[in-house]
Amino acid sequence: MKTTKPDLSKIEFILMDLDGCLTTGHIIYSSSGDDIKMFHTHDGYGLVRGRELGMKFAVISGKSSVVNKRRTDRLGIHYLFEDVVDKEVPFERLKEKYKLNNNNFAYIGDDEFDIPLLKKVGFACCPKNAIDEVKKYVHYVCKKNGGEGAVREMIDKILKAKKLI
Repeated sequence: MKTTKPDLSKIEFILMDLDGCLTTGHIIYSSSGDDIKMFHTHDGYGLVRGRELGMKFAVISGKSSVVNKRRTDRLGIHYLFEDVVDKEVPFERLKEKYKLNNNNFAYIGDDEFDIPLLKKVGFACCPKNAIDEVKKYVHYVCKKNGGEGAVREMIDKILKAKKLI
């Protein structure tokens, strides 16, 4: 785990991987070939409350799915980036667009391709069931697994540090 202590009160933008963070990482295919994913209502409420309290959110996913768009639209997530090979690219675009720096961003990721972005943000998190290699690069390992409230846990930590809840 990272040894530097992040200043959570500076976080303005929360970035998330989708599969393995907002979901358990399981992808079920229906007989018609559609993706079926499970999302947790605790994460959903945390995202809606965070947005209502002024936080900005983006999902950065290596895959695309109609389900991803449906869930992010329903929750009012500001940005959905799909089929992303290099997760630092949308991060840099958002940083420039909003005139923010690395310390203003949090990110939750669970697998190897999340590590470059986890190294850059002001507050790096992973679900409890992230791969061990990821846990070396985060400030905080959630008590909850991906798709079981880990995103909400991260959001609540930030909102409490900002004295918003």
